[in-house]
Amino acid sequence: MASITIRNLDDDVKTRLRAAEHHRSMEEEARLILRDAVGRKADPRNLASIVRSHFGPDNGVDPELPPRSVAVGQVALETARRLRLDRPLSDSGFDSRPL
Repeated sequence: MASITIRNLDDDVKTRLRAAEHHRSMEEEARLILRDAVGRKADPRNLASIVRSHFGPDNGVDPELPPRSVAVGQVALETARRLRLDRPLSDSGFDSRPL
């Protein structure tokens, strides 16, 4: 078995361990907390899979989405035109020299 020494533990942290309330030694309390923290497994699902599990075709939700490349491309092109990004920065009146 490995051992560990924890130095400079704040009094507040030591108080919040509540070893005495659980009728355990400070060492046993820390051991149980570490065992619990390291033993937890992260949820392997990402946000997309969680949303899909609630709103996917298996749950009666299957929206028809427009082709993404066309919609996003059109918005980007229209935004660029409005901002006049089709001309060089030097023509815009901005100082484009590095600071």
